[in-house]
Formats: sequence, C-alpha cells, structure tokens
Amino acid sequence: MKIAEIREMSTADLAERIEAEKANLQQVVLNHAISPLENPAEIKSLRRAIARMISDLRQRELNNK
Repeated sequence: MKIAEIREMSTADLAERIEAEKANLQQVVLNHAISPLENPAEIKSLRRAIARMISDLRQRELNNK
C-alpha cells in the first residue's frame, strides 16, 4: 500500500485497516512456519505497510493536538 493511498483514508478506516493487516500478518507468519511461502519477502512488505499506516495515524494524532 502506497503512502498516497494511506493519506486518502479516514482515521477510523485507517485504524480498522491496521488491525486487519496485523491479523493478516500473523496468519501469514503462521502459515510460513508450517510450510514455507513462495515469496518470504511478503512478510517484510506487510510489516513495512503496517508501519507506514501506524506512522501516518500517529502523525494525524499529533497534528490534531
């Protein structure tokens, strides 16, 4: 997910998306532990996408104060 897409989302939608992506990451990591993924770099990209979303959400919180 690109930063432009993240910034277009509302704060509530972003918070929901973060939770959904965290659950998805846990599932992918669990699946990878059971049987290796074809592309293990997918885990890295999911973690970075979650970090981008969390960073943008935190920036919004700081700007609203």
